[in-house]
Amino acid sequence: MAIETLTGLNKVAVLLICLGEEAASKIFDELSDEEVGQVTRTMGLIDHIPINIKEKVFANFHESQDIFAGLFVKGEEFAKKAIAATQGEQRSDFLMDQFVSTTESKSLETISLMAPGIVAGLLEHEHPQTVALVLSTQHVEHASEILSHLPEYLRTDVTYRISKIEKVSPEVISRIEDALNREIGLVSGKTHKELGGIDAVVGILNHIRNNLDVEILETMEETDLEMAEEIRKRMFTFENLVALDGRSLQMILREVNNDSLTMALKIASEQMKEKIFTNMSIRAAEMIRDDLEAMGPVRLSEVELMQQSIVQIAMKLDEAGKIVIGSGGGDELV
Repeated sequence: MAIETLTGLNKVAVLLICLGEEAASKIFDELSDEEVGQVTRTMGLIDHIPINIKEKVFANFHESQDIFAGLFVKGEEFAKKAIAATQGEQRSDFLMDQFVSTTESKSLETISLMAPGIVAGLLEHEHPQTVALVLSTQHVEHASEILSHLPEYLRTDVTYRISKIEKVSPEVISRIEDALNREIGLVSGKTHKELGGIDAVVGILNHIRNNLDVEILETMEETDLEMAEEIRKRMFTFENLVALDGRSLQMILREVNNDSLTMALKIASEQMKEKIFTNMSIRAAEMIRDDLEAMGPVRLSEVELMQQSIVQIAMKLDEAGKIVIGSGGGDELV
């Protein structure tokens, strides 16, 4: 045993053995279970400590005391205890949520600022569930870019797992944090996290490029047809109405008044407009055309809201079995 070859862990083990059992146990109280395990395993390998090694370890310890003089604290733990002791339960809960939220956003910033290809490279060897949880914490556009950079064999599995996520316990997040802490920081809070779900998948797939969404959903059908169909329905947009058969489109239009339809068509494609007009009476189509020409500037958010309300009508008719979304184009009924 030579002082030059001793690791930091070896020196700690030697120091604690020399201090004695009582002192060592008090120090263990300040260490994590993992740290205690590492130190005690190293202690178990020691059966003799030469006097010169003992003296040099103590000398190094005293030197370290001078170098690192000051107060060592667990800042996060201290802050949480201080907040918990604040008067007023409601204020204390608010401050704690604010603190946890701020800490989390800083930690997740690491991933959000990294290039998608780099993140994908870090994650591709992790378990698909871990990848799904990590992507669930990101903005949908960034998550979709990361997903597109993952190996083909992983994409569908990860997407499917995201759709199944609802809430995640702090313990699970903590395990992921431990697994990825060298590359990515994930912080656990005091409550279950709402991550993932079908809406998260819809957001990610709506932003993914190169038609990878089609490939992913087709592969997902092999394991869970119902889930793949549910995701497709959620991805349905106003412009997707152009793919419906005439009968289905007419059933939707019966539920929409002309003013709402005019607003929804304000930013619609010419193909979408013609599809709508083809499935209306000539008189109604002419009235809407005139109203569109006379319509002044309107807020984009108002138009999108109106389009979404029409999509919701289509969804309800699909759930009632009156139409079939995604059935493809057909002959219009005029």
